[in-house]
Amino acid sequence: MTLWLIRAGSRGEHEQKFLDECRVYVAWDGLDVDLGALADRQALVRELEVRFPDEKARALVNWSSQVWPFVKEMAKGDWVVMPSKIQSGLYFGELTSDYHFEAEGPNPYYHWRSINWFSGLIPRSVFPPDLLYSFGAFMTICRVQRNDAEARVKAMATRNWKAEGVKDSAPRTPAGLQESEGSEEAADAANVNLEELAADRIERLIEARFKGHGLTALVEAILRAEGYTTYRSPEGADGGADILAGGGELGFGKPQICVEVKSGSDPVDRPTVDKLIGAGQKFGAETCLFVSWGGFKPNVQRELARDFFRVRLWSRKDLLEKLFAHYEQLPEETRLALPLKKVWMVAQEAD
Repeated sequence: MTLWLIRAGSRGEHEQKFLDECRVYVAWDGLDVDLGALADRQALVRELEVRFPDEKARALVNWSSQVWPFVKEMAKGDWVVMPSKIQSGLYFGELTSDYHFEAEGPNPYYHWRSINWFSGLIPRSVFPPDLLYSFGAFMTICRVQRNDAEARVKAMATRNWKAEGVKDSAPRTPAGLQESEGSEEAADAANVNLEELAADRIERLIEARFKGHGLTALVEAILRAEGYTTYRSPEGADGGADILAGGGELGFGKPQICVEVKSGSDPVDRPTVDKLIGAGQKFGAETCLFVSWGGFKPNVQRELARDFFRVRLWSRKDLLEKLFAHYEQLPEETRLALPLKKVWMVAQEAD
């Protein structure tokens, strides 16, 4: 079994299509040529030169190194890992077809393989840092094999995605930053999404220090930093709402929000979201906010439009974005429990 990394767009814009259609695509705009008919990778580079005349030669060679394996090297039975940009987690699937070219598109969906998504959304926190490092490559398509990744992922799947034991996850060579500057590992380090890896560490710290009702307290602190006055239910039965939040100093202003917080690792389903909407009506809230550390099942995301004016969903990814935006305004005790600092770095170049 070979394990491949595939990304569904820089912002996850293709992710739902990949999941709904059980396909993975090479979603390059304008690449309307049958790649399977090309003789070699250099022929692919020539096609890219024709369609993207303003791109640097280095960028086109880089693109070809990702597209060519999708066409010629992937095979039925290989596994694919797709990091989610919508939620914090990873999807795993098994390829079930050869390469297909769809001449009619639509653009950019000319090239695809069918896939069986067999895992659902798996939280990133169950994977050891060295595997997450491999999954953090900036490449849109690449093989993942460092640190015996293929065998270890397959072993985790057989254990229903339980985390590796301490003995199993002993430090290997996750960070090329520790290697000499000219080494292969150092080159890989330059192509890793350090922002994503930093978020992984912050998630682990939140899980350790804000368990259970503690996550509700963190959400309340963020809402207060946004200017809301809040009421937090005591731990235990909450009557359908963990937090009530209202605008203004006394909380009588608009909007009025009914908040539910789930700290578990399982994705929330549609009936659970509907239950919160019902609780919001009971409390007279204008809208509801559902915060789920384990994310939401795909059908919840698909049906979000029908409840756009009634409910908002925060996965752990959304919670982190809010945390970063309001960190300086959080209470001191919260910042002491979750010590963070801003770090500037050079942005990844387009090529």
